[in-house]
Amino acid sequence: MSVEPRFDELIHPSTRLSLVATLAAADWADFGFLKDRLSLSDSALSKQLATLEEAGYVSTERRLDGSRHRLRARLTAIGRNAFDGHIAALNEIVSGAPIASPSER
Repeated sequence: MSVEPRFDELIHPSTRLSLVATLAAADWADFGFLKDRLSLSDSALSKQLATLEEAGYVSTERRLDGSRHRLRARLTAIGRNAFDGHIAALNEIVSGAPIASPSER
């Protein structure tokens, strides 16, 4: 199945691109894992997750694990589609192929 290349300004910043790429490779990812993997502070990761969740790209779940609350996140279908389209657009840029403007689609 071919994905329509679509550059996504929300995903493009390096921190969000790394976060979405990490989530794309997993079903669910724990906050601690994401924090360590991306070398982010709690507040920076929380802010990025909130931004992506507000856009509908990420879903989060808070669970009680013993006496501690745990947060985990996953990419939604909308987020996966946006990520796949963004990667396809980046591949076109890298390969030198022109990207059609919205009016040309």
